[in-house]
Amino acid sequence: MKKLLMAAVAALMFTGGAMAQTGGATFITDKPFAEVQKAAEKANKPIFVDIYTTWCGPCKFLSSNIFPAKAVGEYMNATFVNTKFDAEKGEGIELAKKYAVKGYPTMLILNSQGEELGRLVGSSRTPEDFVQRLKDKMAEIGTK
Repeated sequence: MKKLLMAAVAALMFTGGAMAQTGGATFITDKPFAEVQKAAEKANKPIFVDIYTTWCGPCKFLSSNIFPAKAVGEYMNATFVNTKFDAEKGEGIELAKKYAVKGYPTMLILNSQGEELGRLVGSSRTPEDFVQRLKDKMAEIGTK
């Protein structure tokens, strides 16, 4: 009986965690950057790249409090093809060097050819602040 109760609690915790993610930003995390570029070209959208590290506090805050928010997901998923790379692992090392990332988190806005259109550095306090920063950056990019 105790095992059954523990399994039920674990299932509820898992479901609750999954539900908390509903509506947030969707990231392609299991594909090489070249495939993300192809997806962006096909979708005719810019690429949003979150360059993070596992030890970065503001990066963790974005991942747990900003990106999962419904308002953030609605804007980002409609506007970008989203991806993220750890700057200290795999292809993330190359991307961080290529785009001269100096601090974390750095979020890049790229076209499908990988050319940088803009960047945001640092976290935001609220999902609404983050969406506004993105909108402001996209407006700035549109005037270039």
